Amino acid sequence: MTDVGRDAEEDGWSWEYEGYKAADERLRESLCTLGNGYFATRGALPECDADDVHYPGTYVAGIYNRLTSEVSGRRVENEDMVNVPNWLPLRFRLPEGDWIDPDSSDVLEHRQGLDLAAGVLERLTRFSLGGGRILTVRQWRLVHMADPHVAALRTEFTADGPAGPLEVEAALDGGVTNSGVARYRDLDGRHLTHVHTGSCAPDTVWLRCRTRTSDVRIGLAARLSADAPVTVRRETSRIVQHVTLDLAPGRPVTVDKTVALHTSHDPAISDPLHAAADRVARLPGFDALTATHRIAWGQLWRRAELDVPGEPGRILRLHLFHVLQTLSPHTADLDVGVPARGLHGEAYRGHVFWDELFVLPYLNLHFPEVSRALLHYRHRRLEQARTTAARAGRRGAMYPWQSGSDGREETQQLHLNPRSGRWLPDHSWIQHHVGSAIAYNVWQYCEASGDTDFLHTKGAEMLLQIARFWADMAEYDDALGRHRVKRVVGPDEYHEAYPGADTPGLDDNAYTNVTAAWVLARTLDLMDTLPEPRRRELAERTALDGGELERWQEVSRTLHVPFHDGVVSQFEGYGDLSELDWHGYRQRYGDIRRLDRILEAEGDTVNRYKASKQADVLMLGYLFSPSELGALFRRLGHRMDEDVWRRTVEYYLHRTSHGSTLSGLVHGWVLARCRRSEAWTFVQEALQGDIADVQGGTTGEGIHLGAMAGTLDLVQRGLTGLETRDGALRLDPVPLPELSSYGFSLRYQGNWGVRLRLERGLLEVAVPSSDISPITIRLPDREVSVEPGDTARLVLPG
Repeated sequence: MTDVGRDAEEDGWSWEYEGYKAADERLRESLCTLGNGYFATRGALPECDADDVHYPGTYVAGIYNRLTSEVSGRRVENEDMVNVPNWLPLRFRLPEGDWIDPDSSDVLEHRQGLDLAAGVLERLTRFSLGGGRILTVRQWRLVHMADPHVAALRTEFTADGPAGPLEVEAALDGGVTNSGVARYRDLDGRHLTHVHTGSCAPDTVWLRCRTRTSDVRIGLAARLSADAPVTVRRETSRIVQHVTLDLAPGRPVTVDKTVALHTSHDPAISDPLHAAADRVARLPGFDALTATHRIAWGQLWRRAELDVPGEPGRILRLHLFHVLQTLSPHTADLDVGVPARGLHGEAYRGHVFWDELFVLPYLNLHFPEVSRALLHYRHRRLEQARTTAARAGRRGAMYPWQSGSDGREETQQLHLNPRSGRWLPDHSWIQHHVGSAIAYNVWQYCEASGDTDFLHTKGAEMLLQIARFWADMAEYDDALGRHRVKRVVGPDEYHEAYPGADTPGLDDNAYTNVTAAWVLARTLDLMDTLPEPRRRELAERTALDGGELERWQEVSRTLHVPFHDGVVSQFEGYGDLSELDWHGYRQRYGDIRRLDRILEAEGDTVNRYKASKQADVLMLGYLFSPSELGALFRRLGHRMDEDVWRRTVEYYLHRTSHGSTLSGLVHGWVLARCRRSEAWTFVQEALQGDIADVQGGTTGEGIHLGAMAGTLDLVQRGLTGLETRDGALRLDPVPLPELSSYGFSLRYQGNWGVRLRLERGLLEVAVPSSDISPITIRLPDREVSVEPGDTARLVLPG
């Protein structure tokens, strides 16, 4: 075991940490989070309170609250994913002594590990208590994957040397705040109010509260099981259960804490507190809960089977574990989007960005019902997106860059630069390309699942309104003879204005314009193929006429894509910016991933330089295969052949600081097809993003869900060249020497458990027996049909 983590078992299903180091706790707590898609709890030690070292947060998917704070003389409103009451506390001490914890006691041994197969967090700590006394504490924790409202904690105490009584206190704590991100601490984080506590049985206590402005009611009930009498004490915002255990040398004594959690957002309940108390009273013991929990996890692992050898496979399994904890089949019953930092912490305030662009393509081929639910989240907020567009004087739907409870724009007005200590305006809300990401996900989901019902109804409505927005945003330029999209920000968030400009926004961001053209073209295709009755309904409901479709056709072919020096320009005027002294800044600062903060602290601005935070133009190579990208550029009147793309990749590769965990992922994906020898460096960076905390402290505030899911999709689609297009599985594998043998299963248009295996020039496709139609496999040089129950072994082109 190492500080980063190691494989404790040969099969690679355990992720472990050894030794106690306070500086590493926030990172470990994020990576040891347990969840089930409904709620999650960080992997903090139960005896430790929230402080500068520990942060035991618990978050329920979709539970937000809005508060107003005074910052730099301005009133700033923010909506946050709420840190709900802490169910975890369980502390212990010798009678009348100080409470024992790793920060104040002598730790002889400390180990913490995730059993990924079972979804259980295990902990072992040996404390020296003086006088020859040693206390060994073992704990097993789960957040139940079969019953999404349940969590449980088993604690086993063993005394070595002189023994005697040990006091144990378990609590439910409603006095928590949102304070897990240091740079947000100037903002009001007190989201809970009306905290009440009580007991409903000798061994069971409860806590209820509500959020301050969104008025979500929350109820928790906890049952404590021990071989000793349980007493109860009420404190301000807390309720405490107390037992005194009689420890004999070498004999383990066990305490079990079982918790149920409900909110007023839950269906089929009348009151969250009653539902929680009733549920916890009916729950079986820890062993029985663990058994059903393991079964549920086993089913998930079968549906998301992944066989990648060595260290990359071990990391990918951890990534998949966290994706499934955030977005499980339980998510299909919720009105939630994709929280960019999972349910693992408070960074980005739990908001929904464009990260679903990197998540849904993986889910589509394993858990399409979850993808559909996440797209329902966007459709339910379509009316809000249309209202936002109308207020901006635009037609169609203008989706927010950051979304929360109701779909209004949640991007903060100010952000803090920790290097300078200054609060600065935040203009990232004009990243309107989020609408194209939503349209892309609609299309990808429907192609993978065959869900024509969704495509023809809710999907068509979203595509139409997003296309309408782009057509309205496009302004015709007589001098260019083309349409332009002005005053936007692309994926590279470093550039939000021209040097010296008084207003934010850039013109003709290439990624924005090309994806807008794609949305318009795909929507036109859809309108052509819709059943006539549905097409008529949609046209009537949206006041769509032939003249508007003609404009879409024109705009989709004439959107301006700027070029300079033979490469695609990130935006109009990018080629006129100054070159940055990359070598000098690396010598002075070492890590320059957040170059924007460095330059602002120096009194400069990154807007002046050819420097990108993350992949922007190169995102086009992530979304589209070479053939589809070439077709898109031809539609726009440009040539995009292999030489132009290679030059473009080379150009931006040397001008990107990779200030986002998504950047390494995208670069690895793109380079696998055009500069294979360099691809693995970026693939490794993507794999290491959270486990090594490459962004320098950000993982402790929550994992990067898009990057984690993206690494899974890199194996699933990126390296295989897999596309779900035109009713077939298209495959065009690119062999990387470092990853030339791997396999996975997927679900494609009703076929469950389709297995693909690549082994040095050989592709094996096995389709399980069913009464479903054969699967068409298209390779660059041929097409084959694989019947259910058959296995095809195909030699790949050299």
